[in-house]
Amino acid sequence: MEKFKEARRREKNLFTQISEELVNTFVTVLDREDIEALNSALYKIPKIVEKFAERYTLAAPRVADVDFSSRAAMLEQASKVVEQMVGQLRQGMDLERIKKLNDELQIIEGEADRQILELYRDAYTNETDPIRYLVKKDLFEILEKAIDRCRDAGNVIYHIVLKNS
Repeated sequence: MEKFKEARRREKNLFTQISEELVNTFVTVLDREDIEALNSALYKIPKIVEKFAERYTLAAPRVADVDFSSRAAMLEQASKVVEQMVGQLRQGMDLERIKKLNDELQIIEGEADRQILELYRDAYTNETDPIRYLVKKDLFEILEKAIDRCRDAGNVIYHIVLKNS
């Protein structure tokens, strides 16, 4: 849990630093609004992951047997794609590469949506404990939202590159 909090603190400090630099810098390669939008989109990713970790810690006794690994792997995959996109943004405006990475994010997010439907189907038919059902639903939806946040960040990067190509 402490690692999640530390990552979020670092991201919050970066968010603040970027905002301050935008005020103090007169000339940037990218529009200020684009930098702020990307900064905001990236900030939301660790925020939602920390939220999952906090809720899971509270609910662990009820859902210890629930397997979150496939969704966590998808989130890790989406995060790596966003990391590649940011790295690519730093190297230049390669529209084809960014489009390919953004398409990859869309596929991951689509699979996450499909899997959440499977969760609902399983829970509706097999879950007998209403509290456990709500806890599972909440945790899976938070993970799905984290993947959505990665997709959102990818869309911002794609928009920036499209605009500057």
